[in-house]
Amino acid sequence: MLSIEQLTEEILSLPSASRAFLAEKIVESLEFDTDPEIQTVWVTEAKKRRDEIRDGDVQPIPGEEALAQVRQLLEQ
Repeated sequence: MLSIEQLTEEILSLPSASRAFLAEKIVESLEFDTDPEIQTVWVTEAKKRRDEIRDGDVQPIPGEEALAQVRQLLEQ
């Protein structure tokens, strides 16, 4: 069996797409450890935001634009 250090070295030598796939799978595996109460709150919030967009109460912006705004705020 590989040590964590050996495994990390092996993983970091993979192509970017493979590392991204592996990272996604690892994150997915952690999501099951979420407290059910917290999960319920997040689902409720996500549905509320979805409904606000559907009802026209909130105007969504493209992700790249949102990231640009965040970057600008961080540079101040």
